[in-house]
Amino acid sequence: MKARDLRQLTNEELDAKVREMRDAVFNVKIKHATGQLDNTSSLKIRRRELARALTLQAERRQRA
Repeated sequence: MKARDLRQLTNEELDAKVREMRDAVFNVKIKHATGQLDNTSSLKIRRRELARALTLQAERRQRA
């Protein structure tokens, strides 16, 4: 998800999206550890998306 798309979300929606992304990263990590992950780059992609969302959350908290 692009930062532009994340900026359009409300604070509540962004919080829900962060929880969803954390779950996704956790699931990909588990699959990677057990050898079930075919596309290992998906871990990097998911972590980067989570970082974008967390950065936006931090920006919003500073402004408030």
